Amino acid sequence: MKITFDANSMKLMSMFESMTLARLKDCFENKGQMIFVVEEGEIRKALGKNASNVKRIEDMLKKRIRVIEFSSDIVRFVRNVIMPNKAEDITYTDGIITITPTDQKSRGFLIGRAAEILRNNEEIVKRYYSELKEIKILD
Repeated sequence: MKITFDANSMKLMSMFESMTLARLKDCFENKGQMIFVVEEGEIRKALGKNASNVKRIEDMLKKRIRVIEFSSDIVRFVRNVIMPNKAEDITYTDGIITITPTDQKSRGFLIGRAAEILRNNEEIVKRYYSELKEIKILD
């Protein structure tokens, strides 16, 4: 899948990169939240000390932002997308990601009300891995 950027996205990406000095792969809006996907190994730079960069950018945009580190490995990328939630195990078989949560509470955080969080995360992962069919959370 080819990702294209409009003038606004390009402006946001340029602003993000100049403020954080982190290389950015992508930037898009998802359910009223700005998602910035940084290149592998750039997450520390992007967040800044005590997430200071995130706070500064949120104040500037007057919008919540989320920073995700990209990975060429789909399992590692899913782990990055579900952060700060932890998973005991994540497997990928035949286009289906299966996440085993550490406990019932984290299972709830991974799914969200009416599976909203799960579907949002699935949408983010599908943006880069079109072969993904769905993400499942085990009991």
